[in-house]
Amino acid sequence: MIALGLALALGLIVLFPGLIGKPKPVVQVTQETPPAISNERVSYAEAVAKAAPAVVNIYTAKTIIRKSHPLYNDPLFKPFFRDPRFAPRLDTQTSLGSGVIISSQGYILTSNHVIAGADEIAVLLRNGKELKAQAIGADPETDLAVLKVAEGNLPAIAVGSSADLLVGDVVLAIGNPFGFGQTVTQGIISATGRNQLGLNTFEDFIQTDAAINPGNSGGALINAYGQLVGINTAIFSRSGGSQGIGFAIPVNLARDVMTQIIEHGQVVRGWLGVEGVDMSVALSKKLGLAERKGVLLTKVLAEGPAEIAGLKVDDVLLEIDGSAVKDVRNALNLIARSKPGKKLSIRGLRAGKHFEVQAMVSVRPLAVTNGNAKPPSVQPPIAPQ
Repeated sequence: MIALGLALALGLIVLFPGLIGKPKPVVQVTQETPPAISNERVSYAEAVAKAAPAVVNIYTAKTIIRKSHPLYNDPLFKPFFRDPRFAPRLDTQTSLGSGVIISSQGYILTSNHVIAGADEIAVLLRNGKELKAQAIGADPETDLAVLKVAEGNLPAIAVGSSADLLVGDVVLAIGNPFGFGQTVTQGIISATGRNQLGLNTFEDFIQTDAAINPGNSGGALINAYGQLVGINTAIFSRSGGSQGIGFAIPVNLARDVMTQIIEHGQVVRGWLGVEGVDMSVALSKKLGLAERKGVLLTKVLAEGPAEIAGLKVDDVLLEIDGSAVKDVRNALNLIARSKPGKKLSIRGLRAGKHFEVQAMVSVRPLAVTNGNAKPPSVQPPIAPQ
């Protein structure tokens, strides 16, 4: 009987250690009283009313040659293909998109792929007025273009700053999806600084879940105050429709590109004439680098600024003008943003030893195909809209 009692007591102590006076653990939970719910209706109508008049619908047309039937010119089968439907003919291809009036003088910012190759461009204002537009310049490397209409006193949009955007900020996309007419969708900033999407040479996208669909390209991404913060350009989609992952070009970049196009007719960027690849983990360890960073040069253009400065194949670039080089795209941006004629201080590794050279920045050629300058082809599921 005594043994049974001891066994029972031992079991209780094992199962319930708090019975012998050991303090029970206390879980600390921070709890806040939710704010009082306002009866006032939440709306972005004021922001839309401020920005929407400056967003236009863009319609383009270009003449293309429809190829003849493969057997049209075959002597044996030609008698069977005398119908004009099988002959080569001229046809008109149309497309649609959106744009944003940046200046009351008639300057409109849009996506380059919206108007590329167009023979005619028409702009439809929100009030229903249609105007003919002329492309005054484009920058395929950022997929931006500037149009001009011969009419003044247009409703220009208020321009904000994309540098102030935070993940979670409310944004609205305004454009012309599917040709339905001006449409507004709402979401938040999902991420900033998105790159390596294979869309443009220079990528620094704003990612948003505001619905962006075909026809939205070139339209406005605005904040809750009606200020322009981005130019809508592409979506991630496996079906062709919006799936909550859209991309916009930051307005700070778009404004700089537009200004250079208007002032110089093109975007002037820095260039050194080098080509490289990102550092691998194995190579970084071999060179004694604490982290994987830098760019390994695989090509140095003959008589280019880099060769004149003394850079060589297999050099590892670690720093450009005081800024650490993270990867190829980062190096490309650092060089491109440097003004031609400026001397860049470049630090790196050569055969395991540190070196430093001074390189004079040149003007980036318009059709550069080396140094990762050639825009990658756009592949699904990321597609321009």
